[in-house]
Amino acid sequence: MFNHEAIDFSVSKFPLINVPTDVGVGLMRNDTRETLAIVSEHYHPTQYLEITDAVEESLRQSGLDLTDAEFETNVYDKGARLELVAKFPAHPMKISEGDVVVPELRFRTSQNQTWANNGYVGAFRSLCYNSLVSGNVLAYVYGKHTKNFSVPQFAAKIRTAAEYIAGDGMNQMQRWCDTPINRDTAIDLFTETLAHRQDNVKREQVANKKKLSNLMKIFDEENRYLLGQGRYEKYAQRTEGTLWTAYQAATYWSSHPEYGGKEGSKAHTTKVTREDQVKKMLNHKMWKELEVC
Repeated sequence: MFNHEAIDFSVSKFPLINVPTDVGVGLMRNDTRETLAIVSEHYHPTQYLEITDAVEESLRQSGLDLTDAEFETNVYDKGARLELVAKFPAHPMKISEGDVVVPELRFRTSQNQTWANNGYVGAFRSLCYNSLVSGNVLAYVYGKHTKNFSVPQFAAKIRTAAEYIAGDGMNQMQRWCDTPINRDTAIDLFTETLAHRQDNVKREQVANKKKLSNLMKIFDEENRYLLGQGRYEKYAQRTEGTLWTAYQAATYWSSHPEYGGKEGSKAHTTKVTREDQVKKMLNHKMWKELEVC
C-alpha cells in the first residue's frame, strides 16, 4: 500500500553535549545520524513504520474494495514530517444531492513536532489540519507527541470507518448521522445501557458514574470534531450530537479496555464484554426508538 522504503528508518533521542538538560535532547535518524529536532525529555517518538503498518492492517481487515486505490507516502524535511494519503474510488460517497466524492484517509505526523498526530477518514473535499473539514467525516484522531496518541486506538478508528465505507452499513451510518440527539438524551441512553448498574439499596437501576463520565467525555469529543470546529472549539461546548457520535463513543470505549477499565482486569476479557454490551445497546428499546425518530 504505502511506500515503506521511504520511511524505513527509526529515530531516537540523544543527550546534547555541554547543554543544560532543561533545554531538551536531540532527536536523530538512526540511519543517517542526522539531527531532526531538539525535543523535550518527555517527547515520545512514534516510529513511522509502526503507524503505517497499523493503518494498512486496519484497511486489510475492513473489507474495503481496494481496486484502483491510490496511496501516497509523502516525506518532508529529511524525514522530520510524514503525510499518508489513501483514496478509495471503488466506494463513491454522496455528501449531498448530486455531490459525490471519493472517500479517503489522510494522516499527518512529524518527528520535529511541527505537525501533531492528526488524521481523518471519510468523504470530504478539503480539510484544515487544525481540524476544520468540508464534507462528511467518519473518524478522526488528534494527539500530541507527548501524550494522548495511541497507534492501536488510531488503527481501531480507521477500521471502524473503513468497515462502514465497505459494507451495507453506509446507509445505516448515514441515518445515524442524520438523527440528532441532545446531550441529555445521550446520558439517558448510556444510563439505560452501557453505564447502568443495579443499586441494591434502592433496588433500582442507576448510572455507574465512572462509566457514564468516560462515555460522555468521548461523546463530547466526537461532537467537537465531527460536528463542530475541532481544535478551534473549546471542549464540551456542544449540547447536540447524533446517533453516529453516540455509536462512535460506544465503540471507542468498547475497543479500548484501558479506558476506565478495572485495575488488574484482563484487556481481552474486558474488550469482549464491552463489545457484547454495545451489541445489546444497538438492540435496546431506547436505541430502536431513537433510530426511527
